[in-house]
Amino acid sequence: MSIQDEVNRLDEEIRKNRELLADPELFPLANDEITRLEDQRRLLLSTRTNTPSPRQETRTSQTDASNALIEIRGAAGGDEAKIWAKDLRRMYMRFASIRGLETLELDNDTLKVKGRNAYGLLKYESGVHRVQRIPETERGGRIHTSTASVAVLPEIPESEIVVNPDDLEWQFTRSGGHGGQNVNKVNTAVRLTHKLTGTIVNVRQERFQQQNKAIALELLRAKLWELEEEKRLRTIDSARKTAVGRGMRAEKIRTYNFPQNRITDHRLNKSWHSLERVLDGDLDEIIEVLKGQSEGDGRGL
Repeated sequence: MSIQDEVNRLDEEIRKNRELLADPELFPLANDEITRLEDQRRLLLSTRTNTPSPRQETRTSQTDASNALIEIRGAAGGDEAKIWAKDLRRMYMRFASIRGLETLELDNDTLKVKGRNAYGLLKYESGVHRVQRIPETERGGRIHTSTASVAVLPEIPESEIVVNPDDLEWQFTRSGGHGGQNVNKVNTAVRLTHKLTGTIVNVRQERFQQQNKAIALELLRAKLWELEEEKRLRTIDSARKTAVGRGMRAEKIRTYNFPQNRITDHRLNKSWHSLERVLDGDLDEIIEVLKGQSEGDGRGL
């Protein structure tokens, strides 16, 4: 019997017991039975919600196989937060190198990691990464707390998210990038705005405007996918929202405590005393634990 068949059977039992509520003698028994049956029904529906459909599994598998775009920005903590963002950037580049993946620097904040299953490996890194350490510039030996936000997005093919050119607003400015005679003489930097959502992308990494336009469109498709993904996650059952999965930008996911040589992943409530090794790119153990718990919760995101 399928889950839906069982739900239909319970609905029929609930209907029959509701008819008995009119009898004062049977009311207590019928009311208790209705409560029991409704609890069973809710449990079944929760099970169905937590079981990915074949279509969802295929979609997730295809997305996991994609290249990954990693956006890393310093958040709270001023200059120390910017330094921390660079440390995380290096960590992900080292991880990619160890895994045989290629990294491209799209701009000062964004990396592309190319290779099979790049997104599937890195998707659990999205969120706020907090560091506790004594900055090199701190003369008093005080521990400072800083944060950086990480957003990991899949590279989305043009065929999956079609962007209407009429919805785009392009602006071109002079890039303040690499040295040379042509610096600040040609409008190569790109600012792309998606008018329907207000999403803005800035790219100034490449020397030629067309290259920066192509990168901007690639980043925009990924950000539009992220908006749709967040909308999808908001609609699923609350039981799945609490499962470990791909974090959002504002979710504090991990703390790196230098004085205690400790990394704590708050989604797992688990710590590792191998900070230097992890910052040198050895993320495998953490990723595997996150992946295992996510799949165990039926949340193959």
